[in-house]
Amino acid sequence: MATTPSGSLARRHVRRRPLRKRGLFSGSARGGNMAEIESPLAANNATLNDTEAIAANATGRFVATPEGSAVAYGSLVLMALLPIFFGALRSVSCAKSKNSSDMPETITSRDAARFPIIASCTLFGLYLFFKIFSEEYINLLLSMYFFILGILALSHTLSPTMNKIIPTNLPNKQYQLLFTQGTGETKEEIVNYEFDTKDLVCLAFSSVVGVWYLLKKHWIANNLFGLAFALNGVELLHLNNVSTGCILLGGLFIYDVFWVFGTNVMVTVAKSFEAPIKLVFPQDLLEKGLAANNFAMLGLGDIVIPGIFIALLLRFDVSLKKNSRTYFYTSFFAYVFGLGLTIYVMHTFKHAQPALLYLVPACIGFPVTVALVKGELTEMFSYESSAEIMPHTPRLTHFPTVSGSPASLVNSMQQKPNSPRRRRTNPSPM
Repeated sequence: MATTPSGSLARRHVRRRPLRKRGLFSGSARGGNMAEIESPLAANNATLNDTEAIAANATGRFVATPEGSAVAYGSLVLMALLPIFFGALRSVSCAKSKNSSDMPETITSRDAARFPIIASCTLFGLYLFFKIFSEEYINLLLSMYFFILGILALSHTLSPTMNKIIPTNLPNKQYQLLFTQGTGETKEEIVNYEFDTKDLVCLAFSSVVGVWYLLKKHWIANNLFGLAFALNGVELLHLNNVSTGCILLGGLFIYDVFWVFGTNVMVTVAKSFEAPIKLVFPQDLLEKGLAANNFAMLGLGDIVIPGIFIALLLRFDVSLKKNSRTYFYTSFFAYVFGLGLTIYVMHTFKHAQPALLYLVPACIGFPVTVALVKGELTEMFSYESSAEIMPHTPRLTHFPTVSGSPASLVNSMQQKPNSPRRRRTNPSPM
């Protein structure tokens, strides 16, 4: 989606520029142009856009220098790769975790088929909300919602690092926040949040970043939350097999193209939506430093959706037990190629481009081609990621929000105390 010049990362007194036909647009911050690559997280997609350079002496508007554009887009690509790479590595540990509170949510083929429909309904619902109600009140609620989610996601992201930094000889007390409903056999958990002293340090730091973002909407605070959302999404949302991944990516491929080129719904939502659902980097950083305000943007959907497929291929590599990461590196390179191709086409044709139009064929086509060459296509499509974890892994039954906490708050909220955990057992020989 696209934000207006008066969006969360731009100043309120900005002069507006006309929209491009059937695509996202370039806004301005203090009269400057803004090349955009962004999307709503609920829609889990992003589109790319750029504007033709306009002579600064004729309009007084900011024109990004080649160096500034290169730094901005290069930084966005690098920031997109970080949560995919580390999120995929953490997804392997997450899949092998025996702690029920850290279990990932598994997306099945049914979930994948419904996902574009749910995303479309969510996007259109936001469109109606912004048409009927005041943008200020809606964005106020969204800001508070993402403020809470951002703190939890960033805390969950920092938790492993904090465990390594804080000396082991320091006291580390355990805490539990528990809310239940009912009594006796009908008693069920509403919230079961386990944490320790180290987690409190992470929460304190994340809260400072949250307040900073809430008050200033600074692009660095936005990126910290955005990276945390993306990494948590790649780590905690698991596809159960390659076929499901193809269904999900194929459905969102159609979704992305339709909502970008077929209607103005995404543009309208993009102009109105204020939330840390994208990574941003200023094109005028070299001129203005940290006070820069003309941004290139990359939507989190373009990171999380291909990222969970790349993480699946890494787990497939691990299951082969060949001490190689062929499919992971292939899909990782395919993502870089697809994102680079999108930026190239955007700059060549000066028109909005749905990023998944290029990312989906690349991320699916490259690994499948390698599997065909190596004769492992059957193994790839018969691989079941969910078989590596306990069979009680919760299924994704609703549209996901990327969140996290030191104890995976979302997962623990879904668990019931009287539901015994069943583990796989091998039948004893007769």
